[in-house]
Amino acid sequence: MREAVAKFTGILSLAAGALVALTAVSVRAADYPAPKEADWVARDFRFHSGETLPEVRLHYTTVGAPSGEPVLVLHGTAGSGATLLTKDFAGELFGPGQPLDAGRYFIILPDALGTGKSARPSDGMRARFPRYNYDDMVLAQYRLVTEGLGIKHLRLVLGNSMGGMQTWIWGSKYPEFMDALVPMACQPTEMSGRNWMLRRLLVESIRRDPDWNGGNYTAQPRGIQALLVQFGIATSGGSQALYGQAPTREKADALVAQRLAQPFRGDANDVMYQWASSADYNPSPGLERIRAALVAINSADDERNPPELGILEREIKRVKHGTTGNAALWKQHLADLLQNAPRMEK
Repeated sequence: MREAVAKFTGILSLAAGALVALTAVSVRAADYPAPKEADWVARDFRFHSGETLPEVRLHYTTVGAPSGEPVLVLHGTAGSGATLLTKDFAGELFGPGQPLDAGRYFIILPDALGTGKSARPSDGMRARFPRYNYDDMVLAQYRLVTEGLGIKHLRLVLGNSMGGMQTWIWGSKYPEFMDALVPMACQPTEMSGRNWMLRRLLVESIRRDPDWNGGNYTAQPRGIQALLVQFGIATSGGSQALYGQAPTREKADALVAQRLAQPFRGDANDVMYQWASSADYNPSPGLERIRAALVAINSADDERNPPELGILEREIKRVKHGTTGNAALWKQHLADLLQNAPRMEK
């Protein structure tokens, strides 16, 4: 059994050439059952800081029947479960015969604490909302799955970006609760380098904006849209892809103008909390506790997790058995993992 687990523990690094070749293939997104949304309330929720709230609302979306094998799918920063219901993601995974066929699996897509329709600062508490971190978000997901949905074991936990980082936490914090793990677009180490510097600058820029007013603003800070456009261009999109869209100064200016013209529809406190929540993220001390079969998927053109640092290659060795939004690029690896991952004794 250990040999089988080891065989399906690895890293998939997508080279730029392979990305171009695979994205050029036209794949029809399969149909899948209509998603269902619901809320569940976690009572007496205790945060890592020791702060408590008597009720924390957790919103989630499910695809498939509850009788199916449960699978947890986690979204990225500032997203929600609904943001994964796209042609390129759900359309490549949830349909008949696909790796997460909703006729076989019960797919759970929670809105992380502080995001989507789950409890968040903009509900009314503003800057008085407890300063949550990734451990709190994972605890909320765990309570939703176990208390809210009555699930005792997961076949798979899969997450992208922030959700990928939370997948690492799931594996080390609840090592026997799932059979397989797929963290994507992330590192299993603490925040560092450009990734954290830009997150810190985003948070500090909001705090220092006079319009923020200690979180008690009457209108959204005027500078937040420009700040988010700058952050987005600096941290995502891919250097090659951005150059392809803007190979001249004129086209680059047009792209910036287009993004700046889009209205900010979020909330400054929510944004600040979401990016600050990664400050103490560091699953590294618990990597040896991971028991589930694991496939880590990163892309070759990722500004937040530059592959040339070699962090994932170094850290993956400690797991003893040991462009992500487009599932066409990696879904076969997921299918192979689910086909061959041993089932843990319950």
